[in-house]
Amino acid sequence: MARNTSFYRGAILSAAAFSATNAFAGDADINLPSLQDVTFYGGLGGRAILFAGLIICAIGAAFGLLQYKQTRALQVHKSMGDVSNIIWETCKTYLWQQGKFLAALWLLIAVCMIYYFKCLQEKNFGSVLVILASSILGILGSYGVAWFGIRINTTANSRAAFASLKGNSLKTLFIPLQAGMSIGLLLVCVELACMTCILLFVPQELAGPCFIGFAIGESLGASVLRIGGGIFTKIADIGSDLMKIVFNLPEDDPKNPGVIADCTGDNAGDSVGPTADGFETYGVTSVALIAFLALALVASPTLGGKLIIWLFAIQSLMVLASLGSFYFNLAVASARYGGKKNFNWEAPLTDLVWITSIISIIVCFVATKLLLGNFSIPVMKDGVLKDMPLANLWWVLSAIIACGTLAGALIMEFTKIFVSTGSRHVREVTNASGHGGASLNILSGLVAGNFSAFWMGLVILALMFTSFLFSQNADFLALLPEKFNFAAPIFAFGLVAFGFLAMAPVTIAVDSFGPVTDNAQSVYELSRIESQPDIGAEIEKDFGFQPNFADAKLELEKGDGAGNTFKATAKPVLIGTAVVGATTMIFGIIMLLENAFGDAIAHLSLVQPQIIFGLLMGGAVIYWFTGASIQAVVTGAYSAVVFIKKNLKFDSHTASLADSKKVVEICTVYAQRGLINIFIVVFAFALGLPFFNPYFFIGYLVGIAFFGLFQAIFMANAGGAWDNAKKIVEVDLKQKGTPLHAATVVGDTVGDPFKDTSSVAMNPIIKFTTLFGLLAVEIAVELKKKNPGSCLSCVIGSVCFLVALIFVYRSFYCMRIPAAEAPVK
Repeated sequence: MARNTSFYRGAILSAAAFSATNAFAGDADINLPSLQDVTFYGGLGGRAILFAGLIICAIGAAFGLLQYKQTRALQVHKSMGDVSNIIWETCKTYLWQQGKFLAALWLLIAVCMIYYFKCLQEKNFGSVLVILASSILGILGSYGVAWFGIRINTTANSRAAFASLKGNSLKTLFIPLQAGMSIGLLLVCVELACMTCILLFVPQELAGPCFIGFAIGESLGASVLRIGGGIFTKIADIGSDLMKIVFNLPEDDPKNPGVIADCTGDNAGDSVGPTADGFETYGVTSVALIAFLALALVASPTLGGKLIIWLFAIQSLMVLASLGSFYFNLAVASARYGGKKNFNWEAPLTDLVWITSIISIIVCFVATKLLLGNFSIPVMKDGVLKDMPLANLWWVLSAIIACGTLAGALIMEFTKIFVSTGSRHVREVTNASGHGGASLNILSGLVAGNFSAFWMGLVILALMFTSFLFSQNADFLALLPEKFNFAAPIFAFGLVAFGFLAMAPVTIAVDSFGPVTDNAQSVYELSRIESQPDIGAEIEKDFGFQPNFADAKLELEKGDGAGNTFKATAKPVLIGTAVVGATTMIFGIIMLLENAFGDAIAHLSLVQPQIIFGLLMGGAVIYWFTGASIQAVVTGAYSAVVFIKKNLKFDSHTASLADSKKVVEICTVYAQRGLINIFIVVFAFALGLPFFNPYFFIGYLVGIAFFGLFQAIFMANAGGAWDNAKKIVEVDLKQKGTPLHAATVVGDTVGDPFKDTSSVAMNPIIKFTTLFGLLAVEIAVELKKKNPGSCLSCVIGSVCFLVALIFVYRSFYCMRIPAAEAPVK
């Protein structure tokens, strides 16, 4: 049963290493096992497990939809509900704009896919259409879960704001957390259902290419939504925040026309981006491992089928583990904090992450023991083919996955050291601001970010090293032909990334907690509920409780601080997964080239100049990307500030809806201008560089992955430290409107594009470049084979490189602040 996935022959780890015959010959057919013959403990069939997984996906998706219905049914005052609806309408407009933009960019990718599958592989037109439809499915998956996330968050924000008036901190906390959990579960269930259906129902000869199209589509969707949302949200945030200093306005003052755009941006950047990003990360990593297992055990289809089914079984059980952990944590939190008004809002979120990590590890060990406890492989001994049991394999696989699952909790703890409101580093930023103003505030934040990159790097290194040690177990090595045992750590790294994703529902949940709490604070202020006549009596009559206005805003501020912390904890998890996943895919390119030219390993030494050049090129692109994304924020924020200052009406209680929409329009325009420049550069480099020299391109990918890892961690945690230093001044010290507050606001505006634009967007940039680069390498190799001695490759590479440089130039020189408006000549 052959499935033609010649793209993933280069994409997935050490594909060539595991076929003693011709895994890369011709079209490189990948022999996926027959799932009909796979049975487990008690005679349970493999296909039955997959169908059971679909049922679990339906349960998880139903939970998400039920949570939306329950959230919408919560009590809310009309003034807050109206604000929430305005935010939703502006978010919807933004999403439609991004959807149109995605459709235009997809055409570029579609041209490359049509050329590869139709012209180079000579597939029939109907097959190509099915593959293209799969790429659209990937885009719609990313876009759809992002749409759901933004909808439930803009419903939960007003409900959380209103709940704060009741004085029950725990119930207020769980409104945004339930919303986040529904997003996380729906995301994973939609992803898992799509992959399962491809595996079960797509014709054999098209299943592999459909996985390819699906992965490219979701990667494109995540890149656009993450980068565009990051630029949009920080234009709005900075434009709104600077009014606090310029005009000494209070937080989220309704007369500030930038506040609605800021609320929209909270969702565009902190809800849409992470949701689409998580969807793509989960899918690309999972598909890579499926293909790897098929190739690794091509000579033993029944055993390969067992491992593929095991992978899906673990994924499905992790959905149930996350759902069970959520309700268990709800019971624990109710027992510990129920009725308490003063407790650390970060504690229940921390408990949820650790509970999920521990339960997931236990479930993984138990399920793997039941499914793979009697695993064996066929070996030739004394001329007779016999089954050799691998008694240790089940716990080795579980232990490697546990490294990734444990990482989700450990990275959270290490991130909190540098960004939590209780962190010594964040306190240092606040203290430095007291006498040193904005200058020392910024310098202290840079210190925290740099230190965090060091320690986080050591954590990731330690976990990957541990997985490497497990990969040297004899039973694990026995899965591979002896001469290819060197590839075992690559498989282990892929399983570590898979372990990261076992925490996906909870990671997305605590990340989505942030935009809801941030919006809730804004909704409270924009509703002007306190100033409405007889509002206390009205609420008591209509809702049955006496509102506590004195404590409500303080509780929402505390929730916002906790949200800042946990938004920060999710970012290293996603960027870490991207780098680990990119490492495995890069190794796949190496094996592709080894098969094509026979001398790839010799060309990959660090003494080879092309590798050094590639590393330098990758690092250069990371720093250009950092500058280009921040430049888009700077230029857009400048335009927003100019407009707000001209149209701020001090004699009005609220800004006009027209002015608010204009600020949203400014944010959208500059987000898309910046996104066009960034995407074309990334696309052109990924497509063109392999035509110059594929080994140079490998160095380029490694440079992007590792420069991007540390740049992203540094920027994300520095930004988190600045943000929560401001929160300490506002909540703990209660010094809004003071020079100390102004200093921390300046630091926060510096940190905004650090943590929510450049750093978070490196994750999809790394994955899209690597994933699309694999296709580009395939095209370059095929063209060289068909046109030996031709200069066509050099021409294509040169044109793409020139296009990239043009848009690099545009990213600064066509995105500058207009000289006529600049205050300095």
